[in-house]
Amino acid sequence: MSPPRTRTATSGPLPQGRRDQLAGFRIGPGEIEECLGSHPAVAMAAVIGVPDERRGEVPKAFVVAREDAPADRDALADALRIHVRERLAAHEVPREIVFVDDLPRTTTGKIMRRALRE
Repeated sequence: MSPPRTRTATSGPLPQGRRDQLAGFRIGPGEIEECLGSHPAVAMAAVIGVPDERRGEVPKAFVVAREDAPADRDALADALRIHVRERLAAHEVPREIVFVDDLPRTTTGKIMRRALRE
C-alpha cells in the first residue's frame, strides 16, 4: 500500500476549506432545512452560513411560516431552535432565524441562496 498523497506548493494549490463547512464542521444546509420544514408551523426554510468570529461560520435560517403559525415570532424562533436541537447536533442549530414572506427562487424553483446572503 502506497503512502497517502499530499499536496505541496509545487503540485498544486492547497485546499482552502470546504464551502459547506460551518462552525468548523461539515454541515449540509439541506439537513437543517428538512428538519425546520418538519415543524408544523413552517411552510418552507432555507439555511446559509454567516460569518462568526469564534466558529468561522454558523447557520442562519430564513423561514416562511404557515398562515396558521403563532404570531409571536420570537417564541416561534425559540420553538424552532428546540425542534432542531432535539433532532440534530448542537452545531447545526441556527443561531439566527429570520422570518420572511417568501424565499427568492430561480425559474426552476431552486432557492437562490446568493440573494439571501446579500
